[in-house]
Amino acid sequence: MAQLGKASSKKSKPSYGYAITGIALVLFFFGIVGWFFLNIRKTGDYFKENIQVHAYLNRDASAKRIDSLVTHIKSFPYTNKVEYVTKEKAIEKWNTENDTTWKQFLKNNPLPESIDFYVKASYVNEDSLNVLSNELQSSFPGVISEFQFPTETVTKVSNYVRIAGIIFLIVGILLTILVVFSIDNTIRLAMYSNRFLIKTMQMVGATRSFIAKPINKRAVINGVIASIIAIGVLWFTVITIEGFLPDFKLLHDNTGLILLFFVMIILGITISLASTYRAVIKYLKMKLDDLY
Repeated sequence: MAQLGKASSKKSKPSYGYAITGIALVLFFFGIVGWFFLNIRKTGDYFKENIQVHAYLNRDASAKRIDSLVTHIKSFPYTNKVEYVTKEKAIEKWNTENDTTWKQFLKNNPLPESIDFYVKASYVNEDSLNVLSNELQSSFPGVISEFQFPTETVTKVSNYVRIAGIIFLIVGILLTILVVFSIDNTIRLAMYSNRFLIKTMQMVGATRSFIAKPINKRAVINGVIASIIAIGVLWFTVITIEGFLPDFKLLHDNTGLILLFFVMIILGITISLASTYRAVIKYLKMKLDDLY
């Protein structure tokens, strides 16, 4: 019996190697799609948070009320880079971005003062910005002459992020299903070489839990090893891509990657364990003649 166990164990080692490699490969592809999903989301957030909002000021607004308005806007947790643009700053910006032929026809500076700021991505939509506009104008009547943001750009970016998110969600669901089936098949092939060992242990009186415990433990170890390999290869791939394409560094999201790695580990362990347990139960229920 000991010799049979040793022989079966030796035969199973290559299968476990193939199982670990197979699981790691499938998890790697899952991770790549997950990383692209993170980049799509970060790209949308990046564009949203670079859309500037302008609160143009009335010419007769007092400096005290303007300072209060700036402080009020800065107090919002979702505003970034709040800047009070005086008439002098406004003309400097205009001259930097446009030609200066207007000076031939106008002596006075026609540009109004404004408070320019950016808003966090989750608030960059037309409804939220309109609510912000109404709140500021009601809180500071007579100070703001016009609240302006590129409505069309906001709408297009929001639609882009929403559509891209839906597409990648569908791809992610389909890929998850593929991952489950691929790992399940890989584990079943790995367990095939152990079928006689499992059946022999049952025939000599071993309980189901006694038989399954070491095999399930090995399944968890295989899932962890495969996940670590997949994460290592994915991390190397991400660093390599960011090295060749520096723009990807702007989208780097450590928190998102850590969450993705955690999902890969849980997925690898769970599917490996569940598939192994199913295979053990299957061979325990089969008749000896059916194993050949």
